[in-house]
Amino acid sequence: MLIDVDTVKGFQDFLPPLSLKRKAIRQVIEEHFRRYGFLPVETPIIELDELMRPDTLQTEDDAVSDRFRLKDRGGRNLGLRYEFTFQLARIFRQHPTIKLPFRRYQIGENFRDEPVGPVRFRQFTQCDADIIGDSSIDSEAELLSMINDILRELKIEAVIYVNNRKLINALIESVQIKETSAVMRELDKLDKLGEDLVKSNLRKYADTNQILTLFKLLEKDLAFFTSNGFDGAPEVEELAKKCRRYGVNIILQSAMMRGLSYYTGNVYEVRRQGEKNSIAGGGRYDKVVGRYLQREIPAFGISIGLERATESANVVVSEPVRAVLISSNKEIQTIKLMQELRSASIACVIFRGKTDAGIEYAGSLGIPYVVFISEEESPKKKFKLRNMRTGEERYLGEKQLFTELQKI
Repeated sequence: MLIDVDTVKGFQDFLPPLSLKRKAIRQVIEEHFRRYGFLPVETPIIELDELMRPDTLQTEDDAVSDRFRLKDRGGRNLGLRYEFTFQLARIFRQHPTIKLPFRRYQIGENFRDEPVGPVRFRQFTQCDADIIGDSSIDSEAELLSMINDILRELKIEAVIYVNNRKLINALIESVQIKETSAVMRELDKLDKLGEDLVKSNLRKYADTNQILTLFKLLEKDLAFFTSNGFDGAPEVEELAKKCRRYGVNIILQSAMMRGLSYYTGNVYEVRRQGEKNSIAGGGRYDKVVGRYLQREIPAFGISIGLERATESANVVVSEPVRAVLISSNKEIQTIKLMQELRSASIACVIFRGKTDAGIEYAGSLGIPYVVFISEEESPKKKFKLRNMRTGEERYLGEKQLFTELQKI
């Protein structure tokens, strides 16, 4: 029987050096989460489907409808998590005594059975940070400061766009369009479909004058919305003011939508300059976490897509293996040296074979050094060290060898 040996569409393998770059970026993100006082949380990949179904949310969105569905042996309806946020409602139902405000982060895999593209996959890694039980704009600004710090360290030139769910509602209502949710769903397609097609689709809910007036409003700046008393504008203005204290600049994009099913206030999206695809996004979702407790718990957070960040980041990836040890009939001495190097946190491997093959092996994996242990060098209590980048070879004592291999 012939088997189609291939990855499932929308899923991918990560091999060196890409896997090393992903790990380096993940470490940068996690370190900043830690510095800002967020604590790690882990949750199951599989959840009861009832917790994920659209009827548990205010409005269905694509992320929910594209969830993977499955059954266990007991016939229970289950699904693969498509994000982390909805799981917070279950966590707080099961652990209602969690001290607030609760700053949590989670990094892991999520799954969506959706059309795939060059930067869209069915399995993807999200890096989330959320603050539960805090209604202040101050902490929202701090969160965006953290994202700005991460972008700076990853050398990603990006723009932080902000909108407010109350503001877009007010804009739509101001032109007397009643189907607010449907209009927002159409506006959410602007980047994909373009303005002309979206305007055409909006004719199902509004006349030509209403549509033209709405699009003129979407071009106005924050000062206009604030001076004319549009709901939500003061929240964006306050966020911009507090962000400036952290040296963070935000830009209002009043047509931007995110998470139609649960965001309630400010929403954010981070895009690389000149690109439409987002690297990160998030916002305030005050009606999600307390759903099963029959009370409102303020919450907001942001999620960084590891795949998108990896594509954009400019990071230096250090070699995980520092040296290959090539032995010529000196097995005991080679093993002893290997153990001592590893005890000093210097990663190394032994190559048991011909010298030329060992050198080629080190070069193919980008390992920076080769150490030769042979009859010629051992009596002198010295080792021959080859720098694979320069081709230079030197004879070093053990202390010198350790010093050289520990250099970054």
